[in-house]
Amino acid sequence: MDLEVSEELTIPASELGWRFSRSSGPGGQHVNTSDSRVELSWSVADSAVLTEGQRMMLTARLGRRLITGVVTVIAAERRSQLRNREIALGKLAKLLAAGLAPAAAQRRPTRPTRGSDRRRLAAKLQRSETKRQRRRPSIE
Repeated sequence: MDLEVSEELTIPASELGWRFSRSSGPGGQHVNTSDSRVELSWSVADSAVLTEGQRMMLTARLGRRLITGVVTVIAAERRSQLRNREIALGKLAKLLAAGLAPAAAQRRPTRPTRGSDRRRLAAKLQRSETKRQRRRPSIE
């Protein structure tokens, strides 16, 4: 089953690597006999569907998630291997979509307005007055 990351990018099933192992967690006796934990791997470095720009962007943004150019996601939330496969595909698609998303616009620094400055100082003054009134009266 191909993985559709976006309208522009679909990863063929032949590029996806699956591994299955025994999962910890709920399942009773069944958990000891079935390989329901799923590891889904995909090589960013060797993929034929990525453009060079996409490859560089993913390598930069997923740097700490990549091990020798391969990104791996793990799913062991459900007792069913099929359901965990679907979850792993969703996780990988979400991860890659976030890695390929355009960068957010740079924030332009602005100054606080005069009104907000006045309100902040008035609140500070009020707080200070409240705390001053809570003090023990001094004998002078």
